[in-house]
Amino acid sequence: MSGGCITTHVLDTSRGKPATGLRVELWLIEASETGFAEGRSLLQAASTNEDGRLDAPLLGSEEMLAAVYEIVFYAGDYFRDEQRRYMFDGEPVFDRIPIRFYVADANSHYHIPLLVAPGGYSTYRGS
Repeated sequence: MSGGCITTHVLDTSRGKPATGLRVELWLIEASETGFAEGRSLLQAASTNEDGRLDAPLLGSEEMLAAVYEIVFYAGDYFRDEQRRYMFDGEPVFDRIPIRFYVADANSHYHIPLLVAPGGYSTYRGS
């Protein structure tokens, strides 16, 4: 991809497969003059495809700013889905997983993947 963008993908580590149909939201975190988070604006919402990816970047180069963003992954809804309930007893530990990160260079690709299971998760800056 040329230019800046924000992308993600989600792998269900409890099944060893991509997480299909997991809702993802991208928020812009607005800071006050003191630098503390003051509010947030929803920029994009989508669900993962059969490959655990989104069909388009969460944010493209035209909209990218050097700013703080947050991706919210709806893991609880994903694991409570009828097709996945048989895999574990009870409720998943994590309902919504917010990953807050800073974009320093609006011309760079920020890939923020999520590895998720009913009882835990991990993330990193991918390529």
